[in-house]
Amino acid sequence: MTERVAIVTGGTRGIGAAISEVLAADGAHVAAVYAANHDAARALADRLTAAGGSVSVHPGDVGDPEFCQGLVAGLVADRGRVDYLVSNAGLLIESSVSRMRRDQWDDALRVNLSAPFYLAQAVIAPMTAQGFGRIVNIGSVTAAMGNPVEAGYGAAKAGLLGLTRSLARAVARKGITVNLVVPGVFETEMTSSMRPEAQEAIRAMIPLGRRGDPRELAWAVRCLLAEEAGYITGSVVTVDGGLSMGA
Repeated sequence: MTERVAIVTGGTRGIGAAISEVLAADGAHVAAVYAANHDAARALADRLTAAGGSVSVHPGDVGDPEFCQGLVAGLVADRGRVDYLVSNAGLLIESSVSRMRRDQWDDALRVNLSAPFYLAQAVIAPMTAQGFGRIVNIGSVTAAMGNPVEAGYGAAKAGLLGLTRSLARAVARKGITVNLVVPGVFETEMTSSMRPEAQEAIRAMIPLGRRGDPRELAWAVRCLLAEEAGYITGSVVTVDGGLSMGA
Protein backbone atom coordinates (compact mmCIF):
# COMPACT_ATOMS: atom_id res chain seq x y z
CA MET A 1 0.00 0.00 0.00
CA THR A 2 3.01 2.31 -0.20
CA GLU A 3 2.00 5.72 -1.54
CA ARG A 4 -1.70 4.84 -1.46
CA VAL A 5 -4.00 7.41 0.17
CA ALA A 6 -6.88 6.29 2.38
CA ILE A 7 -9.84 8.11 3.90
CA VAL A 8 -11.21 6.45 7.04
CA THR A 9 -14.23 8.15 8.58
CA GLY A 10 -14.73 7.65 12.28
CA GLY A 11 -11.08 6.75 11.97
CA THR A 12 -9.67 7.81 15.34
CA ARG A 13 -11.49 5.54 17.80
CA GLY A 14 -12.65 1.94 18.12
CA ILE A 15 -13.03 -0.01 14.91
CA GLY A 16 -12.05 3.01 12.81
CA ALA A 17 -8.79 3.43 14.70
CA ALA A 18 -7.96 -0.23 14.15
CA ILE A 19 -8.54 0.22 10.41
CA SER A 20 -6.37 3.35 10.36
CA GLU A 21 -3.58 1.52 12.18
CA VAL A 22 -3.60 -1.44 9.78
CA LEU A 23 -3.51 0.77 6.69
CA ALA A 24 -0.78 3.03 8.08
CA ALA A 25 1.30 0.00 9.02
CA ASP A 26 1.01 -1.19 5.43
CA GLY A 27 2.40 2.11 4.14
CA ALA A 28 -0.71 4.04 3.14
CA HIS A 29 -1.23 7.67 4.10
CA VAL A 30 -4.32 7.67 6.30
CA ALA A 31 -6.65 10.67 6.47
CA ALA A 32 -8.60 9.88 9.63
CA VAL A 33 -11.85 11.82 9.88
CA TYR A 34 -13.57 12.42 13.21
CA ALA A 35 -16.44 14.45 14.61
CA ALA A 36 -15.36 16.07 17.87
CA ASN A 37 -12.98 14.08 20.09
CA HIS A 38 -9.75 16.02 19.51
CA ASP A 39 -7.87 14.16 22.26
CA ALA A 40 -8.51 10.79 20.62
CA ALA A 41 -7.47 12.19 17.24
CA ARG A 42 -4.20 13.57 18.62
CA ALA A 43 -3.48 10.30 20.41
CA LEU A 44 -4.00 8.31 17.21
CA ALA A 45 -1.83 10.68 15.18
CA ASP A 46 0.96 10.51 17.76
CA ARG A 47 0.76 6.73 17.94
CA LEU A 48 0.84 6.15 14.20
CA THR A 49 3.54 8.74 13.60
CA ALA A 50 5.73 7.21 16.32
CA ALA A 51 5.35 3.84 14.57
CA GLY A 52 6.58 5.37 11.32
CA GLY A 53 3.16 5.80 9.71
CA SER A 54 1.81 8.68 7.67
CA VAL A 55 -1.41 10.16 9.03
CA SER A 56 -3.46 13.33 8.99
CA VAL A 57 -6.56 13.99 11.10
CA HIS A 58 -9.58 15.91 9.85
CA PRO A 59 -12.40 17.14 12.11
CA GLY A 60 -15.73 17.65 10.41
CA ASP A 61 -19.29 16.56 9.75
CA VAL A 62 -19.39 13.77 7.16
CA GLY A 63 -23.11 14.34 6.83
CA ASP A 64 -22.32 17.68 5.18
CA PRO A 65 -21.76 17.22 1.42
CA GLU A 66 -19.63 20.37 1.20
CA PHE A 67 -17.28 19.05 3.89
CA CYS A 68 -16.97 15.76 1.99
CA GLN A 69 -16.15 17.50 -1.27
CA GLY A 70 -13.61 19.76 0.44
CA LEU A 71 -11.94 16.85 2.22
CA VAL A 72 -11.40 14.92 -1.00
CA ALA A 73 -10.31 17.98 -2.97
CA GLY A 74 -7.77 18.85 -0.27
CA LEU A 75 -6.29 15.36 -0.27
CA VAL A 76 -6.03 15.30 -4.04
CA ALA A 77 -4.30 18.69 -3.96
CA ASP A 78 -1.88 17.59 -1.21
CA ARG A 79 -1.30 13.96 -2.13
CA GLY A 80 -2.26 13.77 -5.78
CA ARG A 81 -4.74 10.94 -5.36
CA VAL A 82 -7.30 9.11 -3.21
CA ASP A 83 -7.20 5.31 -3.42
CA TYR A 84 -9.30 4.01 -0.56
CA LEU A 85 -12.50 5.20 1.10
CA VAL A 86 -13.65 3.41 4.24
CA SER A 87 -16.98 4.88 5.40
CA ASN A 88 -17.01 3.79 9.02
CA ALA A 89 -18.45 6.83 10.85
CA GLY A 90 -21.69 6.02 12.60
CA LEU A 91 -24.26 7.69 14.79
CA LEU A 92 -26.23 5.46 17.16
CA ILE A 93 -29.33 7.08 18.62
CA GLU A 94 -31.38 4.87 20.92
CA SER A 95 -35.04 5.67 21.29
CA SER A 96 -38.31 3.79 21.13
CA VAL A 97 -40.16 4.18 17.86
CA SER A 98 -43.00 6.09 19.54
CA ARG A 99 -40.62 8.57 21.16
CA MET A 100 -38.11 9.09 18.36
CA ARG A 101 -38.05 12.71 17.30
CA ARG A 102 -37.93 13.73 13.66
CA ASP A 103 -34.49 15.31 14.08
CA GLN A 104 -33.14 12.05 15.57
CA TRP A 105 -34.45 10.09 12.61
CA ASP A 106 -33.01 12.61 10.17
CA ASP A 107 -29.61 12.63 11.89
CA ALA A 108 -29.42 8.83 11.87
CA LEU A 109 -29.98 8.73 8.11
CA ARG A 110 -27.73 11.72 7.43
CA VAL A 111 -24.66 10.30 9.16
CA ASN A 112 -25.15 6.57 8.57
CA LEU A 113 -26.46 6.59 5.00
CA SER A 114 -26.15 9.99 3.33
CA ALA A 115 -22.52 10.50 4.41
CA PRO A 116 -21.24 7.35 2.64
CA PHE A 117 -23.04 8.53 -0.49
CA TYR A 118 -21.59 12.05 -0.30
CA LEU A 119 -18.08 10.69 0.17
CA ALA A 120 -18.40 8.14 -2.60
CA GLN A 121 -19.73 10.85 -4.89
CA ALA A 122 -16.66 12.95 -4.07
CA VAL A 123 -14.04 10.22 -4.61
CA ILE A 124 -15.39 8.73 -7.82
CA ALA A 125 -13.87 11.43 -10.05
CA PRO A 126 -10.27 11.14 -8.78
CA MET A 127 -10.51 7.36 -8.60
CA THR A 128 -11.79 7.22 -12.17
CA ALA A 129 -9.00 9.51 -13.35
CA GLN A 130 -6.35 7.23 -11.85
CA GLY A 131 -8.12 4.04 -12.95
CA PHE A 132 -8.16 2.55 -9.45
CA GLY A 133 -10.25 2.80 -6.32
CA ARG A 134 -11.60 0.80 -3.42
CA ILE A 135 -14.68 1.79 -1.42
CA VAL A 136 -15.72 -0.14 1.68
CA ASN A 137 -18.86 0.78 3.61
CA ILE A 138 -19.24 -0.40 7.21
CA GLY A 139 -22.72 -1.65 8.06
CA SER A 140 -24.15 -3.35 11.15
CA VAL A 141 -25.86 -6.60 12.11
CA THR A 142 -28.70 -4.38 13.33
CA ALA A 143 -29.70 -4.00 9.69
CA ALA A 144 -30.52 -7.72 9.49
CA MET A 145 -31.55 -8.48 13.06
CA GLY A 146 -33.39 -5.27 13.98
CA ASN A 147 -33.48 -3.51 17.33
CA PRO A 148 -36.57 -2.00 18.95
CA VAL A 149 -34.71 1.13 20.08
CA GLU A 150 -32.50 1.62 17.00
CA ALA A 151 -35.02 2.05 14.18
CA GLY A 152 -33.19 4.94 12.49
CA TYR A 153 -29.77 3.32 12.82
CA GLY A 154 -31.03 -0.04 11.57
CA ALA A 155 -32.87 1.49 8.63
CA ALA A 156 -29.83 3.52 7.57
CA LYS A 157 -27.45 0.58 7.85
CA ALA A 158 -29.86 -1.58 5.84
CA GLY A 159 -29.89 1.14 3.19
CA LEU A 160 -26.11 0.77 2.87
CA LEU A 161 -26.60 -2.56 1.11
CA GLY A 162 -28.65 -0.96 -1.67
CA LEU A 163 -26.23 1.97 -1.86
CA THR A 164 -23.19 -0.33 -1.99
CA ARG A 165 -24.55 -2.45 -4.82
CA SER A 166 -25.84 0.52 -6.78
CA LEU A 167 -22.45 2.22 -6.52
CA ALA A 168 -20.69 -1.03 -7.41
CA ARG A 169 -22.66 -1.28 -10.65
CA ALA A 170 -22.16 2.39 -11.44
CA VAL A 171 -18.35 2.26 -11.27
CA ALA A 172 -17.56 -1.35 -12.15
CA ARG A 173 -15.99 -0.46 -15.52
CA LYS A 174 -13.82 2.30 -14.00
CA GLY A 175 -11.43 0.20 -11.94
CA ILE A 176 -13.34 0.91 -8.72
CA THR A 177 -14.81 -1.73 -6.41
CA VAL A 178 -17.45 -1.13 -3.74
CA ASN A 179 -18.18 -3.59 -0.94
CA LEU A 180 -19.95 -3.77 2.42
CA VAL A 181 -18.48 -5.11 5.66
CA VAL A 182 -21.00 -5.94 8.39
CA PRO A 183 -19.57 -5.99 11.93
CA GLY A 184 -21.15 -7.55 14.97
CA VAL A 185 -20.18 -6.71 18.56
CA PHE A 186 -16.56 -5.71 19.17
CA GLU A 187 -14.33 -4.81 22.09
CA THR A 188 -14.65 -1.03 22.10
CA GLU A 189 -15.01 1.70 24.72
CA MET A 190 -18.79 1.55 24.34
CA THR A 191 -19.18 -2.19 24.89
CA SER A 192 -16.63 -2.26 27.72
CA SER A 193 -18.59 0.40 29.61
CA MET A 194 -21.81 -1.64 29.57
CA ARG A 195 -23.10 -3.29 32.74
CA PRO A 196 -21.54 -6.73 33.36
CA GLU A 197 -24.91 -8.45 33.05
CA ALA A 198 -25.52 -6.76 29.68
CA GLN A 199 -22.08 -7.80 28.47
CA GLU A 200 -22.74 -11.38 29.49
CA ALA A 201 -26.13 -11.40 27.74
CA ILE A 202 -24.50 -10.24 24.50
CA ARG A 203 -21.66 -12.75 24.83
CA ALA A 204 -24.20 -15.57 25.24
CA MET A 205 -25.83 -14.62 21.92
CA ILE A 206 -22.60 -14.93 19.92
CA PRO A 207 -21.86 -18.47 18.68
CA LEU A 208 -18.10 -17.93 19.02
CA GLY A 209 -18.68 -16.93 22.64
CA ARG A 210 -16.79 -13.63 22.63
CA ARG A 211 -16.78 -10.10 21.29
CA GLY A 212 -14.55 -9.40 18.33
CA ASP A 213 -11.18 -7.71 18.36
CA PRO A 214 -11.34 -4.53 16.22
CA ARG A 215 -8.21 -5.76 14.42
CA GLU A 216 -10.24 -8.72 13.14
CA LEU A 217 -12.62 -6.38 11.39
CA ALA A 218 -9.73 -4.24 10.14
CA TRP A 219 -8.24 -7.36 8.54
CA ALA A 220 -11.45 -7.95 6.57
CA VAL A 221 -11.43 -4.35 5.35
CA ARG A 222 -7.75 -4.62 4.46
CA CYS A 223 -8.45 -7.68 2.30
CA LEU A 224 -11.12 -5.85 0.29
CA LEU A 225 -8.73 -2.93 -0.31
CA ALA A 226 -5.95 -5.12 -1.65
CA GLU A 227 -4.77 -5.04 -5.25
CA GLU A 228 -5.73 -8.71 -5.48
CA ALA A 229 -9.37 -7.95 -4.55
CA GLY A 230 -10.14 -6.41 -7.91
CA TYR A 231 -12.73 -9.08 -8.77
CA ILE A 232 -14.75 -8.58 -5.58
CA THR A 233 -17.45 -5.93 -5.85
CA GLY A 234 -21.00 -5.54 -4.61
CA SER A 235 -20.25 -8.14 -1.94
CA VAL A 236 -21.20 -8.35 1.72
CA VAL A 237 -18.62 -9.63 4.22
CA THR A 238 -20.07 -10.34 7.66
CA VAL A 239 -17.67 -10.28 10.62
CA ASP A 240 -19.82 -11.02 13.66
CA GLY A 241 -18.76 -14.32 15.23
CA GLY A 242 -21.96 -15.86 13.85
CA LEU A 243 -24.28 -13.48 15.71
CA SER A 244 -26.54 -12.75 12.73
CA MET A 245 -27.25 -16.47 12.22
CA GLY A 246 -29.58 -16.26 15.19
CA ALA A 247 -30.00 -18.64 18.09
